[in-house]
Amino acid sequence: MEKTGQIEIRITGTKGSQPLKPDNFDIREVMAVLEQVEGLLFPADKRDRPTISYRIEEGSVRHLFRTSLQYVIGFGAVIGQVAQRQDINFLELNTARALEAFQTMAVQRGYTFSIRTSETDTHELRIDPDTKFYRTESVWAEAEFYFYGKVTNAGGKDRANIHVSTDDYGLVIIKTPISVLEQLPDNILYRSFGVRVVGKQHVESGELDRSDLRFVELIDYHPTYDDSYLSSLRERAKKSWLGHVRSGAGAEQSADPDAWLRELRGSYDA
Repeated sequence: MEKTGQIEIRITGTKGSQPLKPDNFDIREVMAVLEQVEGLLFPADKRDRPTISYRIEEGSVRHLFRTSLQYVIGFGAVIGQVAQRQDINFLELNTARALEAFQTMAVQRGYTFSIRTSETDTHELRIDPDTKFYRTESVWAEAEFYFYGKVTNAGGKDRANIHVSTDDYGLVIIKTPISVLEQLPDNILYRSFGVRVVGKQHVESGELDRSDLRFVELIDYHPTYDDSYLSSLRERAKKSWLGHVRSGAGAEQSADPDAWLRELRGSYDA
């Protein structure tokens, strides 16, 4: 049986003149916390993440999450670094966003968040109206990306997008104008394509913001090796820039492509 551990998010504060407790903690506030937890614990691909169970208890309001001990230990190290640095710019994007959401809730409602794990000697991260856990926007820059994979979904009534299953990034969701989808001549579902997109990239870590990827161009993509195509490219190259070379006297003479290539390589083939 898999070993599990616990993560606690304790919220203290007041509702009017009453101390905060589960009985007066509104369901929308519960949802606001739950919406952030998956990204907080599993900021990357979530397809194979372990189960996260949940309960709420007294003690102001204690949100208790149980999941794989391996991830609990890793999360404990993360909040320890955040508490020490008092900064979230080094975190993966979804983790940083979750803590930023808690910071916003703390400021707006006067709450204090205490985040810790069940491990012995765990660190505790405190977020209150006086802390400043916000991302620095200047560390994110507009960039261009290319994704290659199979299109598994396309469309949407109001917010159209295409879903591309990639080997490197898992499932990528790309915002795509309806006008673009309407003009595609063929059904693109379950076919492999390259997709050129624009979005934000962290200038230090290289991480991309997967939540706001915008479509630029669909590229017909054939990942299989095509010997005849490569041979035709070689023949075109021979005719265009290997067909003739200039001699030392300035006159043009025919070139042997294989001999020319061996000369360029020098001793590398030895």
